[in-house]
Amino acid sequence: MTDLPRNVRWQLWIVAFGFFMQALDTTIVNTALPSMAKSLGESPLHMHMVIVAYVLTVAVMLPASGWLADRVGVRNIFFTAIVLFTAGSLFCAQADTLNELIMARVLQGVGGAMMVPVGRLTVMKIVPRAQYMAAMTFVTLPGQVGPLLGPALGGMLVEYASWHWIFLINLPVGIVGAIATLMLMPNYTMQTRRFDLVGFFLLAAGMATLTLALDGQKGLGISTLSLVGLVAIGVISILWYLWHARGNDRALFSLTLFRNPTYRLGLLGSFAGRIGSGMLPFMTPVFLQIGLGFSPFHAGLMMIPMVLGSMGMKRIVVQVVNYFGYRRVLVASTLGLALVSLLFMGVALLGWYYVLPLVLFFQGIINSIRFSSMNTLTLKDLPDELASSGNSLLSMIMQLSMSIGVTVAGMLLGMYGQQHLAADSPVVHQVFLYTYLSMALIIALPAVVFARVPDDTSKNDVISRRKRSEP
Repeated sequence: MTDLPRNVRWQLWIVAFGFFMQALDTTIVNTALPSMAKSLGESPLHMHMVIVAYVLTVAVMLPASGWLADRVGVRNIFFTAIVLFTAGSLFCAQADTLNELIMARVLQGVGGAMMVPVGRLTVMKIVPRAQYMAAMTFVTLPGQVGPLLGPALGGMLVEYASWHWIFLINLPVGIVGAIATLMLMPNYTMQTRRFDLVGFFLLAAGMATLTLALDGQKGLGISTLSLVGLVAIGVISILWYLWHARGNDRALFSLTLFRNPTYRLGLLGSFAGRIGSGMLPFMTPVFLQIGLGFSPFHAGLMMIPMVLGSMGMKRIVVQVVNYFGYRRVLVASTLGLALVSLLFMGVALLGWYYVLPLVLFFQGIINSIRFSSMNTLTLKDLPDELASSGNSLLSMIMQLSMSIGVTVAGMLLGMYGQQHLAADSPVVHQVFLYTYLSMALIIALPAVVFARVPDDTSKNDVISRRKRSEP
């Protein structure tokens, strides 16, 4: 058992505050999507772009976050991130059209791109690598208060006030977070090289165009030729970046990272795994409201057991991984998540609503151990000189895959549901059934990747709780 100094714990709490802001916003938005669609005069099938705009912006801007944090300092970047995120929230609340809302979400995404990744990078700088998994668990546990409050609070605000308040609630939180950052967080810096602007634009173009192309002609309203053009730009940009980075010491992400087998395998597994996982936070509240006819508040309450399961599991996830090993944990949790998603749909269509909270509780448990295991597997063997670059690339892949997941979920809904979804009808039940069956297959596929994870004899350290007798 090990412990951390008082000043380090304070810094971890500040990072957790940033996690809280982002988690609160995400869970509130998911619950409010059907109400936003009605208020803005849009089809619910198009509202996934509200999520995609934010997450894709985060993915596009992430490559610069590590470099900026090293060059300007983690405190300065963390403070700027909170200010941008809060300003974006204000503009979201003032949006009158879907396009205005999407643009405001892009501004939020710029802030979010620097908030959580820089927080994770701060943890890597202040704790020994053997304590990284336990420290991240320590940080994300207080951040779970956001998801715990978000669904119910978002549903209540939407039902009894308006969806605009789900963004306005971020304003006081952002002000407190900004002040705490300036007062308590040290400004860690490192010597940096010149920023790889060419590589940044190539990766940004590749990620953005390929993700948007997934939305298809119906989602984007463009011609087949334009769609082919988007795909071509995306593929050429990614291939150009690989050529640009080969043997280039100043590349945004050094290809040396991929010589580390654990990092290479973990990155591939995280990308594939989070595509499936990224569908569930978007689909669950939409299905509860449109598929089952739940009110926004009721749908929000139904999400709380999932958060409670996630919070409870984080207390023992280190011990579980130490006992069973990364491979067994990741394969079992990946297949388990696919089965639980099907169980959720089956129980709901049978009308056994009283069982849904229990199913969502187990979904939270599985998601928690899966995310923690994927993240730490990927980063645990990186040397210090590659930690910042490797962390930024992992964060970018995480956000990109979640953006793709939401896009694919919206695409599946559009493919099976055509244009309109009438709440709680046999037709809409069939639409969601087909969608969830497709999702379960996508969720299960990464088990093939995780089955290749080698046996690991090293153990993760556990950070003990502060004793009450301590001064």
